Parts: sequence; structure tokens; C-alpha cells
Amino acid sequence: MGGALLRTWIAQGVRSIAAVEPNPGAHLVTLARANSIPLFPSIDDVAQEPIAACVIALKPQVLRTEAVRLKPVARSGALMISIAAGTSIASLVKAWGRMAIVRAMPNTPGAIGKGITALFAPRGVPPKSRVIAERLMSGLGETLWVARESAIDTVTAVSGSGPAYVFLLVESLAEAAREQGLPAVVADRLARATVSGAGALLDADPRPAKALRTDVTSPHGTTEAALEVLMKDEALQRLMRNAVAAARRRAEELRREG
Repeated sequence: MGGALLRTWIAQGVRSIAAVEPNPGAHLVTLARANSIPLFPSIDDVAQEPIAACVIALKPQVLRTEAVRLKPVARSGALMISIAAGTSIASLVKAWGRMAIVRAMPNTPGAIGKGITALFAPRGVPPKSRVIAERLMSGLGETLWVARESAIDTVTAVSGSGPAYVFLLVESLAEAAREQGLPAVVADRLARATVSGAGALLDADPRPAKALRTDVTSPHGTTEAALEVLMKDEALQRLMRNAVAAARRRAEELRREG
């Protein structure tokens, strides 16, 4: 996600970018060199520089141990934007002090500019800082603000983890097609194109998803027969509710562990 953000900032013309990565891959090295972006192995190398905003693209388990090293940056007055799941403002304040902190939860479609990021800012974060946070995350796709920090756990469970649910749907649809006799290559291509095409239709048509589902469901037709299986006793709905609830619980556990 850090690499995706870096690419969008370059495209947006954001100036004075510096990247910190102790083990940069070849792609990041090439990107940094091509765009004259300083690439540092440690935050200590840039902690004394004037920094307007610092986006922390670390996994929660890593941020737990590395947060203290970011304290000089936070105390310099930089806006701190964390995209780590299950890492509360309170735990970051404990590591950094009461600074300007924003939590953001993007998702992987942001790598192609088709993501959505939810943001939360506690009271005391000035409007100017909120604008900066929104601008920095907008290159990944849509942005929205939530009023309560606890909502970020639900966002994590829905849109943060959600792409994996969709990818599992593609896997399952392709597997079902193979079981019905289609060659693997054909089954995989049909499943991928069906789901990506349906997503594009959702993006293009502002009507509720239920309306789009109704459009494709002819009375007594093949789609209705399939939906009777998926929706019997709310089978699919219950699975999705349980999955989102499990992901939210894990996000809450991560927050408590931090």
C-alpha cells in the first residue's frame, strides 16, 4: 500500500516526498530514482527534517514495535496518518504524545486508483490537517470520514478485508464452473470477467445493488433458481454477516493487544 500511495503522490505532483524502507524492493528503488525521491533505510535519517505529514504504512504488528521510533517526527508537529488496522488513536498517543493523528483504512483496489479509504480524526485535529489527510489518501480512490473511531473496525471488516471476500467468490464460481464440465481456463476467465464486469456496472449505475440484482433475475429463470439456493434461509447473508463480524472482532482484538 505504501508503494501505491507513493505512485499516486507522484502522479498528483505532491512535492518534497521522502520514503523510508529498510528493505526496499527493486521496483521501489527504481521508482524513487526515476522521480528523485530520497529513499532512507531508517526513520532516524529523516527525523530531524521538517515534515508536514507522515503516512505510516506498516502492518499493526510492526507498528506496535516501531511506533516509538516515530516519536521525534510526531513531536516535530507533523500530521501523523496511520493505515494500520486495529491500532487505536489511544495507543499512538501513548507512543507519541497528544499530536495530530488521523487513522485511515484503505483497501487493495487503491493500487489501481479504484479503492476507498475511510478516515477518522479525533477532536483537536484542525480542519487543515483533515484536508491534507484526505488529499494524501484520495489518490487511492474514494474517501469518506467516519464520526467514531470504533467505526474503523467495521470499515476494516467490510472494505479493508472485503476484496478477499470477492476474490474467494471468483475462486468458488470458477470451481463450480469446472465441476459443471467447463475447462479450467474457460471457467477462470468467465468467473473473473463476470465479477469484474459486475463491479464495473455497480460503479456506473447509481441504483442500489438490489435493483441491479432484480434486473438480471427473470421470473422462473436460471438466475432465480440459483438465488433460491443462495438466499434460502438467508444462507449467503448469514455467511457474510458472520464473516464481517469475525473480521471486526479480530480488529478489536488487535486494538486491545496494542
